[in-house]
Amino acid sequence: MDVHSKKIRSYNMSRIKSSGTKPEIFVRKLLHKEGFRYRLDSKINNIKPDIVLSKYNTCIFIHGCFWHSHDNCKYAVIPKSNIVFWKKKLKQNKERDLKNEKRLIEKNWKIVTVWECSIKKKKQSVIEEIKKFLNSDCKYKEI
Repeated sequence: MDVHSKKIRSYNMSRIKSSGTKPEIFVRKLLHKEGFRYRLDSKINNIKPDIVLSKYNTCIFIHGCFWHSHDNCKYAVIPKSNIVFWKKKLKQNKERDLKNEKRLIEKNWKIVTVWECSIKKKKQSVIEEIKKFLNSDCKYKEI
């Protein structure tokens, strides 16, 4: 059972941001400090990556471990109330992510997925891994 009323829970959920989150701002600051220029709010085939590095033909997605169901992550736990709803919701998020990544790769875009937990664990190596990826021939990288 939820400890909040339906009205309070609805308000709390409405306050969760989808862009401009702390992990996203952290990655943007690292990229800018290293001299990378990027675009925000760009759409590619109706897909909206968090960060687009046009010069490198690369899209960066910064995923929250809970919202995108990061495998084997302590932050990706299903809530104990309304389990059926949350399992369905999180599964759909994950399926949409995979479909979008596949569509972008088919259009010759490179993709970097930065997980929220990796930013918490290894802040400095995130930018180094992104830089290595940009100079490689790989199409996909998870950090």
